[in-house]
Formats: sequence, structure tokens, C-alpha cells
Amino acid sequence: MTSAPPTPRAVAREGLTVGVAVGFYAVSFGAVAVAAGLSVLQTCAMSLLMFTGASQFAFVGVVASGGTPVSATVTATLLGARNGLYGLRLRPLLGLTGWRRVAAAHLVIDESTAMSVARPDRPTVRAGFLATGLGVFVSWNLFTLVGALAGNALGDPRDFGLDAAIGAAFLAMLWPRLHGTVHRVTALVAVAVALGLVPLAAPGVPVLLAGLVAVAVGAVARPGSVEPPGDEPVEGQA
Repeated sequence: MTSAPPTPRAVAREGLTVGVAVGFYAVSFGAVAVAAGLSVLQTCAMSLLMFTGASQFAFVGVVASGGTPVSATVTATLLGARNGLYGLRLRPLLGLTGWRRVAAAHLVIDESTAMSVARPDRPTVRAGFLATGLGVFVSWNLFTLVGALAGNALGDPRDFGLDAAIGAAFLAMLWPRLHGTVHRVTALVAVAVALGLVPLAAPGVPVLLAGLVAVAVGAVARPGSVEPPGDEPVEGQA
């Protein structure tokens, strides 16, 4: 006996729940961004305009370690490039055109992609994507403001060790995606490269060069030898 497929309303409800839960995470971003030297306005503008958590944490992480704005921007851009690949997959599934496609592009993030690509039909794909994307967008920006204001009220959050939240946040986002031996070994080699270069290179450069480890593995890996992450789109289900 198989269960009935979820309705668009049920999918939207799930997406909103995910959106609110993810939004709480932005409190830490707001606080660490202020700790890195950004103003409350700059912090909120980053969440509003960039709106991709990993890239935002990468940017403030490089700035906090003394890196230049250029290295911070390049690092954030590299991490955000994956959203372009998500967009290529989502475009035929959502079937949006004109200004709706342009507006939807701003909501292409990990969570909205994961909550939509495996849905059985277009109404549920759209419900999952829009509810999750809008839910995360609203809550992420709201809690960014809360975190930034709290960071200001506390003074320098680094006095409380809050700057360590940057590394912890990265690890929390990365860990669920390390499926299989290749992913884990690649991550360990990248960590070793980054740590080895910290005393030798300017802030921000070790992260960029560590990212090349994944590029090198992707270039030499045989097709099918790397296990896809758990939220990878499943062909034929949409």
C-alpha cells in the first residue's frame, strides 16, 4: 500500500517550517558579521542582497581573519557558484518565465532546491520552492537584524568567543554533504592544505587554494565514482 502524494498545501507547509528553522541560524551570522567589523546596515544589506548563507559566512570569515575585500569576494563567489547549477536544474521544473524567473532566481539556495527538485509534479515543485525560498528569505533577514543588534549590544562578540561560530557554522553546513570516502578524503586534504598555508599565505588565500583540491578531485575522478549528496536531484521524478 502506497501513501498518497503530498498536496501543494502540505508541501508549502513543510517549506515554511524549514524556512523558519533555517532563519534562526542567521542570528549567529548577524553577530559574527558585526564582530568582523561590518556595521548593522552592511550586515543586513548582505543578507538582503547576497542571500546565500555559506557565501555570507565565507565573506565575513575572510574579513575577520584580516583578508582583503577581494579575497573575501572571490571566496564567497566560488561558494555561491553552486546556486547557478541549482538554477539550471530548477528552470525546467518550475517553468517560470519573464520577471517571475528573474525574481525566483534570488530564492535559489540549498534549502529551496532540496525541497522542490524531487517533487512529483510542477504544482508541488513550485509550492516547495516558493514556500521554502520565501520562508528562508524573510526569517533569514529578520534574524540577521536580531543577531547584528545583539552583537552591537554585547560590544565585541570576540570577547565571548563568538567568532568561533564562523568555523562551527561552516562545519555544520558541510558535514551532512560528506557522503562517501571520496568526499571525506577530499575534505581532509583540503583542511590540511589550508592549515599548512595559513603561516605562509595572506589571509583568505589558504581557503581559495584549499578549494582547488575539490576542483582537482573533480577533474580526475571517474564518472560515477563519487557518490552524490543526499539532496541531489533524482532524475525522472519531476
